[in-house]
Amino acid sequence: MIVKSLEDLMGTEDETSDENWSSRRFILKKDNVGFSLNDTIIGAGTDNYFWYKNHIEAVYCIEGEGTIEKLETGDVYDIKPGTMYLLDEHDKHRLQARTQMRMVCVFNPPLVGTETHNEEGYYPLLTE
Repeated sequence: MIVKSLEDLMGTEDETSDENWSSRRFILKKDNVGFSLNDTIIGAGTDNYFWYKNHIEAVYCIEGEGTIEKLETGDVYDIKPGTMYLLDEHDKHRLQARTQMRMVCVFNPPLVGTETHNEEGYYPLLTE
């Protein structure tokens, strides 16, 4: 059994951030369960481009409001608490946060924990 609290992760190597977001990584590849789980904060007023070309990501919003745009189609969806989206086609997308957003994010394959977005907006596929 693995039990962790958010307090356990804050300020450790399991918390990664940049100027727009902060990701607290609860479950990682080293836990050997086939997925990773993050608690992510997206800053209010930020405009974020992401493309997870190496991962499938499911996101569940638990706080805040914004929009997500699927860049290939131009489709825009409102995101608010209780909304889930699944990037099942390695979708290039734009996430705009009207207010600070808090998201629960699940990745497959699981993240190692040291990933940060590269210049093209995606995480490299790390094995260790």
